[in-house]
Amino acid sequence: MTNAAQIDQIDHSLGIVLDPRLSAPFYRQIADQVAARILDGRLPAGYRLPPTRALAAALSTHRNTVVRAFEELTRDGFITGHVGRGSFVLARDGRGTTGAPMTRAPLAIGEDEDDGAPWVFAPPDATPPARASRSGMPWQTLLSRAVESEPLRRMQRLSAGGLFGDVVNLSRMQASQDLLPHRELRACIDHVMATLGPEALEYAPGQGLERLRILIARELAQSGIDAQAEDILITTGSQQALDLVARALVDPGDVFLTEGRTYSGALNILTISGAEVIGVPGDDEGPDLAELVELTRRRPKGLYLMPSSRNPTGTSISEARRQALVAWSQDAGVPLVEDDYGADLELDPGTTPPSLRARDADVFHVSTYSKKLIPALRVGFIVCPPAMRAPLTRLKHAMDLGTSTLLQHALAEFLERGLLRAHLERVTSAYRARRDALADALTASLPEGVTFRRPERGVVLWLSLPAGVDPELVYEAARHEGVLVSPGTVYSADLPGAAGLRLTYCAEPPERLVAGAERLGRALKNVMSRRHGARRVELMGA
Repeated sequence: MTNAAQIDQIDHSLGIVLDPRLSAPFYRQIADQVAARILDGRLPAGYRLPPTRALAAALSTHRNTVVRAFEELTRDGFITGHVGRGSFVLARDGRGTTGAPMTRAPLAIGEDEDDGAPWVFAPPDATPPARASRSGMPWQTLLSRAVESEPLRRMQRLSAGGLFGDVVNLSRMQASQDLLPHRELRACIDHVMATLGPEALEYAPGQGLERLRILIARELAQSGIDAQAEDILITTGSQQALDLVARALVDPGDVFLTEGRTYSGALNILTISGAEVIGVPGDDEGPDLAELVELTRRRPKGLYLMPSSRNPTGTSISEARRQALVAWSQDAGVPLVEDDYGADLELDPGTTPPSLRARDADVFHVSTYSKKLIPALRVGFIVCPPAMRAPLTRLKHAMDLGTSTLLQHALAEFLERGLLRAHLERVTSAYRARRDALADALTASLPEGVTFRRPERGVVLWLSLPAGVDPELVYEAARHEGVLVSPGTVYSADLPGAAGLRLTYCAEPPERLVAGAERLGRALKNVMSRRHGARRVELMGA
């Protein structure tokens, strides 16, 4: 048996070599190489792995990368973590599976480790009862690459599980229950069932109910979009609409463009489709046109945009940039996908610039009733370019045989009764009050260097963090303070430059938003003071 003194002399890198030329991200390379050393016996059961900081320093990578690798190894049953003690290799049986169950995931991002503890062979606590028999199916080799894609993994890793007590939710992009018109919707559903009976329970036509498509076309006309019922395809929310566009345009390996920071659901859909997603840098006006012209040589299949109330920043693309984007699209032969998820949620008086579809019939215009009405309706739509009506309808039918007929009839009834206008007046007034409460509280609570702009429409607000402040560390610190936020890394096709937090103000009342801002302010001050303290120590050591 190797003794503790010998272990202390082992290279902190464990012999791991990271190769930036490989397609696998660094965390995956670390996890794969550690697993290989466990399987061939070089890292025996009970071996204490280096602390994540030490391993990250030895490999010249970020500590979060190592934390992610340890999470993968824990999930796959190779290691187990103990607070204050570190991470240990689990025993393997003759089939190569673990002989002890996983206990706790590796230390959370930002959580302190006992870096000074010696590296010793110290088995975890007493061996628990044997596991139930495991499946012999080689699931890890059967999973598609889409399931293991980085955006999906990132979202899972940052999901807020295991929270208890009083938590202010500034990450949930859904109206609070008091703003949902449940009585009005129930009356509409009752009327549909009373008048249509079993007819409302059949499969819907391929493009969706004509009655609903006509009503949507009328709504769109008020915002300057000249669309006919035959141009509209009803979908199960805007998420399915994006999925349909991706399936229609993308073959594996094709390039698809987004803004540098954009909706995580779109990144997920495009990644699953096999696209190479490239984030286009830009500013508050919109994507950089020079960058788009340069990227045209990559022959992208499309550019995904949220022109009004961009998610996550809450800003809108300017009138001039919209005109330039349409001109670039036509010149380059690259279609625009316009996601108008926040349609009609205008909080300040003013004129929203005309939509991209109002300027160009070759734009895919995607929208939904989830944000401005009721999430559970799951009714969205695409205004299709003429040449894409039939292909998208065929794909839609193949995917789900149609969106719920009952819910389409209920929504049509809701629109015909004029209930949407009254509902929008109520929710925009509430959102305006909530936005102002959050913005005022942030102004009073945030440390110097953290900035934001008060959004004019929609339900999201973006906090810009100072250089060097990791949004995921702030996310973890905020959780400990009892407030949920969304780190900018979730909204970036390429992680660098995502130094910010997205906050929402639709799911909590004003007094709770004030409390959330105060808690977030404390979390930011803690993270930034630790960073400044570490920097001072580093300079003194130099």
